[in-house]
Amino acid sequence: MKIVDASARRRAAILVAILVAPLAGCEALAISALGAGASAGVSYSINGAAYRTFTAPEQRVRNAALAGLKRMGGTVDATEQTDTGRLIKATMAERKIEVEIEPLSETATRVRAVAKRGWFTHDTATATEIIAQTEKSLGVPKEPRAASARARAGL
Repeated sequence: MKIVDASARRRAAILVAILVAPLAGCEALAISALGAGASAGVSYSINGAAYRTFTAPEQRVRNAALAGLKRMGGTVDATEQTDTGRLIKATMAERKIEVEIEPLSETATRVRAVAKRGWFTHDTATATEIIAQTEKSLGVPKEPRAASARARAGL
């Protein structure tokens, strides 16, 4: 049995800390960067879901989401009623897609899109595009980034 002295253990601990330190917070930085460059009004969660609330009735938003999925080449596998609204389950290029449609009022509807590839990989880009295609189907006009930033700031 080899005995390791305290200075060797200390050097090993410092080496591990130096190698692991750059990994801390990478996900938070990536999500921040993603949010900074994303389209106006789309929010993200740490699990890769994209969210957007539309000023439109639930039925109209659901039809727009279905049209967007079709335009993207997705196959709708099922739609089901949930406690909070409707859930659309679809598949697309080895991804499982879930689009949750939640009516907030008669004229406001929240959409949550998740695209998973396997058990652990979330495809935020595809989830964002589902929101963008839903937006396109609803006929929501695109704002220039500067204008949308000013509107969010209340200017």
